[in-house]
Amino acid sequence: MRIGELAEQSGVPTKTIRFWESSGLLADPARTPSGYRDYDQEVLDRLNFIRHAQTAGLTLAEIRQILAISDDGQPPCGHVTELIDEHLDEVDQRLRELTQTRRTLHHLAQRAANQDPAECEGYCAILQPRQSPEADAE
Repeated sequence: MRIGELAEQSGVPTKTIRFWESSGLLADPARTPSGYRDYDQEVLDRLNFIRHAQTAGLTLAEIRQILAISDDGQPPCGHVTELIDEHLDEVDQRLRELTQTRRTLHHLAQRAANQDPAECEGYCAILQPRQSPEADAE
């Protein structure tokens, strides 16, 4: 099949297919006598794998590693498991950070609800750090 058909069947734009070829995720395709790229089902399967791996949060570099392991005839699932665990740890960390950001925003929203806009001093009283009670007593 030609690149347009491959793009249609895989949902991957032709520009992306060419980029993945140039970056080593896909082998250089066979060519027709007239010079058109000629793809087979194996390439379509590989494209679908790459897309699915991306939706799992894997980077192209990580996907390239997985494909290289597989292309060498080795089972890549142990490596994939390690990558998944690393990504889960990163997602958990981001969730903790987002939870803290949500708490901060909620606190600021409460401050904003109690702030008279006419009494707003400095850059914005809502976003100014609160002084400690000791500082207020001085």
